[in-house]
Amino acid sequence: MKKIFVLLSVLVLLSSCSIHQSIFKSKKNKKSIVILYENDVHCGIDGYTKLAGLRDAIAKSDTAYAVAVSCGDYLQGGTSGAISKGQYIADIMRNVGYAAVTLGNHEFDYGTPRMKELMPQIKAPVVCANFYNIGDDHSYYPPYIIKKYGRKKVAFVGATTPETMFAESYSFYDSEGRQLYDMKLDDFYNIVQKAVDDARAEGADYVVLLSHVGETNNDSGIDSHHMVSVTRGIDVVLDGHSHSTIPGEMVKNMDGKNVCVTQTGTQLAHIGKLVISRKGAFSTTLIPVGEIPYTNAQVTHTTDSVKALLEQVTTRQVAKCDYALEINDAQGVRIIRNAETNLADLVTDAFRHNMNADIGLCNGGGIRNTIKSGVITYGDVTNVLPFDNHMCKIEAKGSEIVAMLERCIALVPEEDGSFPQVSGMKYVIHSASHKVSDVMVLNADTGEYVPIDLDATYSIGTTDYYHGGGFYGILNDCKVLNMTTVLARDAFSDYLERTLQGNVGDAFRQSQGRVTIIND
Repeated sequence: MKKIFVLLSVLVLLSSCSIHQSIFKSKKNKKSIVILYENDVHCGIDGYTKLAGLRDAIAKSDTAYAVAVSCGDYLQGGTSGAISKGQYIADIMRNVGYAAVTLGNHEFDYGTPRMKELMPQIKAPVVCANFYNIGDDHSYYPPYIIKKYGRKKVAFVGATTPETMFAESYSFYDSEGRQLYDMKLDDFYNIVQKAVDDARAEGADYVVLLSHVGETNNDSGIDSHHMVSVTRGIDVVLDGHSHSTIPGEMVKNMDGKNVCVTQTGTQLAHIGKLVISRKGAFSTTLIPVGEIPYTNAQVTHTTDSVKALLEQVTTRQVAKCDYALEINDAQGVRIIRNAETNLADLVTDAFRHNMNADIGLCNGGGIRNTIKSGVITYGDVTNVLPFDNHMCKIEAKGSEIVAMLERCIALVPEEDGSFPQVSGMKYVIHSASHKVSDVMVLNADTGEYVPIDLDATYSIGTTDYYHGGGFYGILNDCKVLNMTTVLARDAFSDYLERTLQGNVGDAFRQSQGRVTIIND
């Protein structure tokens, strides 16, 4: 009798365990998948705690699996990245805890060896299908990673704009000009397709592309919309690079299937939320970061520590200005990459003065942030010019300068990071024909502008970025008159503090009419 009782008890226990497991599995299958995404944070460190906090809150609700991913451009673009060569950003991101990240072009800004050193410190899988060491038959990082959520497998495939080969070309070659790395421009779409196919073959139910490819025309001729149209098997593209704000836009792939492409803008103004329902439906929304009430204590602590370290370096006052020095128009739309601004005038004046040159030249993409009215600190200056570019003086013929201008305004009115901001020079852009005219150079003796002499030579004060990315190589072979170790931000700071004696007067209240655009 006792044996029968024990047997019955075991059967009841097994039955109970079976029911419990059934309930657990049922609950497991009822959870959706939430993927929070960001792109082009560019050292906007205050938003990271909100990203982690929102992810934690969703996961704690136990109604969804919740993870965070990054679509590139996080190590550079602001003071916290520039001061530490990306270390502070890696420290913060490590504490966020990403499910996967891909590379942006600005991950290469400190050189590829530094990028390779920092990425493992983030402690997240790095996926990038098209970054190769020269001579290798496989990508340096895995092209994808598969994560299992409940019974479903999600593949995160990574792809980075081949434009990186042009914009950050100095990171792809050694000092002798030998190419060390490749972004596979000519085979880009096929490489993305193979990564998607391989992920599907490995059992992925869903394929999410972490893309740093962008929506605008660029020198590579590659964009995310076209990428979708010539591939199949991608379910959604979480995009970056062009700083677009796209809640969700449907693009048809090779099979005529709608694929959602989305971007969050830049500097964590928004956090993207991708929901994969229990039935496999996809939906995306953008959440303004200011509306998120959640934070993560560890990320907040790390961010506060970084701010304390930055304060020791960046709080020194260098000047004051009673109006904003802008990269945007009156509506807050960025124009530094397709039009003149007062901040661009000031920066290029600093370059011309620092190098005692005829012309000051800076690519619009190198001037990153507005300076608000009031006290200007060294931190503000670093935020404007965060890249570790050094000042130099080169010599170019007038014909070379005109050719450079026409090459770098070819996309106007669209944005182009190589858009030429100038000092000591004026020019007119004809946006329909993509030509320039009325190129004038300042005569230092008379203070008057005179037509450029195509056969004469002029000295140009700029940064060494011209040689490895800026201005599309047209000036690459120009004679170098002086290559310095002075960082661009220090040249700008010195100009504000010493030349202007700490006071930006009325001269820069408006842009000075150096670049005129005619819509013909």
